Amino acid sequence: MLPGWYGAGAAMAGFKDRGLLKAMAVEWPFFAVALANLEMVLAKSSIDIAARYAALAPGGEPIFSRIKQGWHETHDLVLELTGQAALLDRQPVLQRAVRMRMPYIDPLNALQIELIQRRRAGEDDPRIAEGIHLTINGIAAGLRNSG
Repeated sequence: MLPGWYGAGAAMAGFKDRGLLKAMAVEWPFFAVALANLEMVLAKSSIDIAARYAALAPGGEPIFSRIKQGWHETHDLVLELTGQAALLDRQPVLQRAVRMRMPYIDPLNALQIELIQRRRAGEDDPRIAEGIHLTINGIAAGLRNSG
């Protein structure tokens, strides 16, 4: 989900006329759709789960810190520009669908992290690699994105 939102918050934060951005969110269909897509990928992402994946990369904390800051910046700006209290408030059916999928996707993420840790620790059971591939497919299917 990172490529779907990373950098958007910084770009919008760099634009000083927030009033113009808010007007564009209402009056420009292209910008409104771009914000809606941005909002959807943010809603499907979890910075807490991302932190667990980031912990798999030794020395990755500085990079993940920037990613986490970017997620929060983008999240907050989308809410500000759309005038919502929470992501997808204007799309309650999608909001509910995303929320209902997460209890099924979160355990797949936890399993994938465990399997990656085992693989990196030297376990060479072919079922571990198969499990990693299956969780990739399951997460992507559940998110209805590339994962």
